[in-house]
Amino acid sequence: MAKKLTIGLFGFGVVGQGLYDIIRTKDLNLEIKKIAIKHPEKQRSLPSELFTTNAKEILNDPAINTVIELINDAEAAFEIVSVALTKGKNVVSANKKMIANHLEELIDLQEEFGGSLLYEGAVCGSIPIIRNLEEYYDNELLYSVRGIFNGSSNYILSKVFSENLNYNTALKQAQDLGFAETDPTLDVGGFDAKFKLVIATAHAYGLIINPDDVINIGIQNLSEKDIRYAKEKGYKIKLIPTARKINDQQVVLYVLPKLIQPEDFLYNVENEYNGVIVQAAFADQQFFFGKGAGGHPTGSAVLSDIAALRYDYHYEYKKYHQPRAPELTNAFLVNVYLRYQDEKIIKLLGFEDISERLFTHNFNYLIGTVSLQNILDNAEELSKEGIFIAEIGNKNIAIEHQQTLESIESVF
Repeated sequence: MAKKLTIGLFGFGVVGQGLYDIIRTKDLNLEIKKIAIKHPEKQRSLPSELFTTNAKEILNDPAINTVIELINDAEAAFEIVSVALTKGKNVVSANKKMIANHLEELIDLQEEFGGSLLYEGAVCGSIPIIRNLEEYYDNELLYSVRGIFNGSSNYILSKVFSENLNYNTALKQAQDLGFAETDPTLDVGGFDAKFKLVIATAHAYGLIINPDDVINIGIQNLSEKDIRYAKEKGYKIKLIPTARKINDQQVVLYVLPKLIQPEDFLYNVENEYNGVIVQAAFADQQFFFGKGAGGHPTGSAVLSDIAALRYDYHYEYKKYHQPRAPELTNAFLVNVYLRYQDEKIIKLLGFEDISERLFTHNFNYLIGTVSLQNILDNAEELSKEGIFIAEIGNKNIAIEHQQTLESIESVF
């Protein structure tokens, strides 16, 4: 039987209001007792007695057994969530930065005090990817997880490619619609996608990683030259986070723009939608698709976690607790497109080989293979104006996957 949840809600922004809108249409044996807000002067559509600016009113209330954390400040969110877990309360959060930076500590708190922390809404909005990775895929048979994890950057890229808008106009539209913040760096710089990738990897492979150790290159330096090149070659550019198991004990993680071909599932994922491709040894590719930005899509994922708590659901982190969890490596070659002005970036990146190159008076580019470690070491240089780097092609992925299948099938 489902137990009653008495909820204390932190944050009443886009997602918080979206969640409230959804809850009031359903009979789920839930009660929102108190909502903590930062700006009491704002006009609210709900009775004023429902709101508080004092976090302790929620955290110290024994009648509140469930805390929902939906604020923007990652460090304040960690304090709220850690205190709630210490008091044995269950918690639902959508704060991907907080979870990615503190996941190991949060797991320890759950195990020590018995609460459950769920965070489906932190990764890819309405797509139920965390629970699928946690419950469905065995670590040994899971080959890769990649996709479009950020609806804001995907909206911008869709407008650039489909409607021929320039980057700044598309960014302004995304901001006006609430998909991107006033400071869009987290989205267009690939940081948001990286935090989500780190969380997904913990459930895919049991590997908890410091986000600072993962390379993220964004789309902020995208120019009309890159767009023209991609269109002439039949590509679209998408911002793609990737986690790949390259052998029994090593996983690579990176977030890079990617020039993708029409046969890729992600080619037609547009606007604020997200798409996740999970590749497994026998199931091959499985594709998850849904809205990744907006109050109601994320609110629906938060509600799914709340509903699961009524039946005492919790993540077991079985892969994390396995005796031989894989390790992160950056000793991996990727094939990239590089637009540049100064030849020194080529030397800094230490290309293994260059298969294509073009020089003009205002447009220099090359195609070649480079180590992820060299990209990470030169991330600051790559962020400078006049440089754009993107992964290109996926031939190696297909070849390696086929080799993996053949090696497994040879056992039987």
